[in-house]
Amino acid sequence: MYNEQFPSITILGSTGSVGEQAIDVAIRNHIRVNALCANKNVKRVEEQARLLKVQACAMADPNAAAQLKIALSDTGVKVFAGTDGICEMIGEHYGTDEVVVNSVIGEAGLKPTLATLEAGKKLALANKESLVCAGDYVMKLAKEKSIEILPVDSEHSAIFQCLRSGGKKRIKRILLTASGGPFYGMTRDQLADITVERALAHPTWNMGAKITIDSATLMNKGFEVIEAVHLFDVRPEQIEVLVHKESIMHSAVEYIDNSVIAQMSVPDMRLCVHYALTHPDRTEAVIPPLDLTQVGKLTFSKPDTETFTLLALALDSIAKGGAVPAVLNAANEVAVAAFLNRKLSFTGIFDVVGETVNTLSDATTCASVEDVFAFDQAARRIADENLKRLGAPIA
Repeated sequence: MYNEQFPSITILGSTGSVGEQAIDVAIRNHIRVNALCANKNVKRVEEQARLLKVQACAMADPNAAAQLKIALSDTGVKVFAGTDGICEMIGEHYGTDEVVVNSVIGEAGLKPTLATLEAGKKLALANKESLVCAGDYVMKLAKEKSIEILPVDSEHSAIFQCLRSGGKKRIKRILLTASGGPFYGMTRDQLADITVERALAHPTWNMGAKITIDSATLMNKGFEVIEAVHLFDVRPEQIEVLVHKESIMHSAVEYIDNSVIAQMSVPDMRLCVHYALTHPDRTEAVIPPLDLTQVGKLTFSKPDTETFTLLALALDSIAKGGAVPAVLNAANEVAVAAFLNRKLSFTGIFDVVGETVNTLSDATTCASVEDVFAFDQAARRIADENLKRLGAPIA
């Protein structure tokens, strides 16, 4: 039996870390899952589709979609293919009150975000690149459609919850926390020989490979600053990044009366998904309780933006505006993929991204979403050129 108290959901990126946790939350709360979307993992999507008895599935890879259609041929599940197919699936109406959980990785999540808003559906957003690349357009469309975007990232979920104490107009500062990644305190020279295996060993969170690398370079935190600027309608200078290695305080809001309201819990993304899907209610926990006596202490420090230059570059990108953040994201996707494929050093990520952003200084002029996509493609071409010049096999 499904709990009619909560809306039914579609999960985009269902085989990823957040997607799997969204499924866990849905099962625990008896929330109906209407549809699923993934990239290539046919076997896992078939398992999910049968378990959840969904009405539709979409695969970004057309070949995977063809395989899934055969695998589910004994069911009534409709299968869509490619990005256009994903957006078409989102446009289908499976109920009167639906939420789309977008946990697709990278710029690939932008078109599904826009399709969700165009369809008039609520959006639980874990795809930060939607706001990094086209935050102005996404937030404008959400306002036009009178849709509140429910943040799923742990930091933005925390801020969203803290804002129930005072509201956006009373914000003095947002304190955005970061674990610091596995290489906190290291110098540029010490980072030069970092292997893929070491970079993937995040000290706190269990995430996909791409986000784990972004966390290690602090690029992920830069993206989160950009996301927060758009999501909460604040200026970049109102956001302070704090390294908080214990990952217990997920972020905080300082109000104009100097009161600081923080959200704390054990580091478990299921809470963020849970709150987005049951908001504005709170229901029984899906995560373990927080025992502060076991934590012992909470520490805070400033990030090292001289060594981890991508965070500073992100702050500069959002200050410049236009499609500069989209260029930043595209270059980073190219560089991180090269690092994971052992074709670029860890510090080479900083160099490829930095040089690509510097080259596309005209990206501040951006008049439409189409311009965003055009700058994205230009950035990928230039990043590839920089990669050929700066790349080298690594261990």
